[in-house]
Amino acid sequence: MSNGNDKAKDRPSVGRTLQQARIDAKLTVDEVSSATRVRIPIVQAIENDDFSRCGGDVYARGHIRTLARAVGLDAAELIELYNDQQDTHPQPLSSGPLFEAERIRPEPRRPNWTAAMVAAIAVVIGFVGFTFFSQGDDDGGGGSVAERTETPGADSPGGEGPEKNGPEVPTPTEAPSESAVAGVPADKVTVRASVEGGSSWISAKDSNGRLLFEGVLEDGDSETFTDDEQIDLVLGNAGAVKLHVNGSEIEDVFESGQVQRLSYTLGDPEEG
Repeated sequence: MSNGNDKAKDRPSVGRTLQQARIDAKLTVDEVSSATRVRIPIVQAIENDDFSRCGGDVYARGHIRTLARAVGLDAAELIELYNDQQDTHPQPLSSGPLFEAERIRPEPRRPNWTAAMVAAIAVVIGFVGFTFFSQGDDDGGGGSVAERTETPGADSPGGEGPEKNGPEVPTPTEAPSESAVAGVPADKVTVRASVEGGSSWISAKDSNGRLLFEGVLEDGDSETFTDDEQIDLVLGNAGAVKLHVNGSEIEDVFESGQVQRLSYTLGDPEEG
């Protein structure tokens, strides 16, 4: 146990590691505090390895875990380093996570018009298909519409026999993909950010500089932003983010831990 503690003490401290990761991510203390809801004095104290403001080891671990995610560090490794350097061990928890507040609760989400459009189109296509096929079944012994519409047959001069096949049945088209619907309406800039395989701190502003969203998205989370003219983004861990802009996927591959500042306007993504 002492050998493990000695090795941990030879490594950079928890506070120094968090501070360096924040600097590498080009984030200020204010931005990290806003994204994590950890007050600025506590962020500064933790970066100086002063955990007295946290109110105990349990709360200190919670703050460290939250800050690590915001700057793209492995929270589990940093907690292990904290335990070794502070020579303390976490107590088992009796219930769910104490730091439910670590996950950023964004402003109430706008209605998901993309999903609504896809559902509406699918319902219309299903109804049209059902109506078409049910007409043939309801005609009974009278024959189908195609059968009653006769063409010149063998009894007619120059005829080659009755038409055996009715008009070609239209094949219902597939519902538009989510990326295609995401480009509607065409007179607005639409940006959808999805996080896969990690977490990322994201900031989004409209053309007037108004903050639309600022916080940490976890694996599987997504947010959609719209504006009449322009959307400005800051991605804290760009490698974990997939972007769809004006209905098209951005194919740029960002690196993990990389900070990207992007702007998109009307038209194709390349025009942003």
